Amino acid sequence: MPLHSRICEILNIQYPIVLAGMGGASVPRLAAAVSNAGGLGVLGAAACPPEQLRAWIREVRALTDKPFGVDTLLPASVRRSGGPAAGEASGGLSPVDRLEEARAFAGEFMRREGLEASSRPPRAADDGSAVEGLAMFSKDFFEAQMEVVVEEKVPVYAAGLGNPGPWMDRFRENGTKVMAVIGSVKHALQVASSGIDVVVAQGHDGGGHNSPIGTMALIPQVVDAVGGRLPVLGAGGIADGRGVAAAFMLGAEGAWVGTAFLATEEAGLLPFQKEALVEGGDGDTMVSKSVTGKPARVIRNKWAQAWVDAGRDPLPMPFQSMVAGPVMSAASRAERKDIVPGFAGQGMGLIKAIRPARDVFADLVSGAEAALARAQTYS
Repeated sequence: MPLHSRICEILNIQYPIVLAGMGGASVPRLAAAVSNAGGLGVLGAAACPPEQLRAWIREVRALTDKPFGVDTLLPASVRRSGGPAAGEASGGLSPVDRLEEARAFAGEFMRREGLEASSRPPRAADDGSAVEGLAMFSKDFFEAQMEVVVEEKVPVYAAGLGNPGPWMDRFRENGTKVMAVIGSVKHALQVASSGIDVVVAQGHDGGGHNSPIGTMALIPQVVDAVGGRLPVLGAGGIADGRGVAAAFMLGAEGAWVGTAFLATEEAGLLPFQKEALVEGGDGDTMVSKSVTGKPARVIRNKWAQAWVDAGRDPLPMPFQSMVAGPVMSAASRAERKDIVPGFAGQGMGLIKAIRPARDVFADLVSGAEAALARAQTYS
């Protein structure tokens, strides 16, 4: 049975499968490959400086004439210019006061692991193949990104975190379709009231920033809450066609897929990180705040474990990225997959090889159609 839903009409795509906007991995060539295959490719621009984001958008347009999207973060709790806020203190100290202490902890970790700090400031790699360090996750930074998204009139915008409501009037003027990734029914209702086009219900199984609620439990509850108003994409641990079919069975009208595309030839990960994905299994991820300051599922690594072993709480966003950035950069240069293997969902064990994105996409479609056909015979 053909894989089709109203998602296809809304986003003007052939199949209701959307590439998750994974920072550092969902680069222009991967986004274009997914769009060219019949889905919606989405740039993972969370840590992409505004000028680099503009170049990425234009690069995608040079690689495909199909619709594509841009994913950034809009976290409500991030302070403008990184200033401290009430309620973000720990042990009587503000995040600013804790910053130097955390940097000292990171410095000791680097010495212990034999990592050398870079003499130049973090930046996005010119070729888009990887992100060296992490951008300063401040409200000013996110707003500057959004200005680029609006000015470039992208076909689709996805808020990977937060509510795009304040930007909806400008998006509507441009004809931009809007999605928001959510992790609870409460958040789904909030973004739905903003007038967005698609809700992405991402459960705890997913890589990167995710929900405390499991995917199987989250998707049907979100569908019940907002499905009558707008379609839902299921997300979180969906790494093959059976997972896409399961999302449909739970009431979703498509899937937001990330981890399955991480070990593709086009993904912007470094070779050793793709190897870590192929080598990993279902139990080789953990949820940690050690990279961005917000809970995110990562492949198990020494940096995340060091915070657990020391009984330390990572700093809130944007301060934790200032601490983690130099460590991630140094570990990337040293090709230390035991320290910076990257983000991934619990479906990682389904990845067996590094392949072209078009082949991964084709398998998702055929696998989903076959699974749905099997289910039909049982009814």
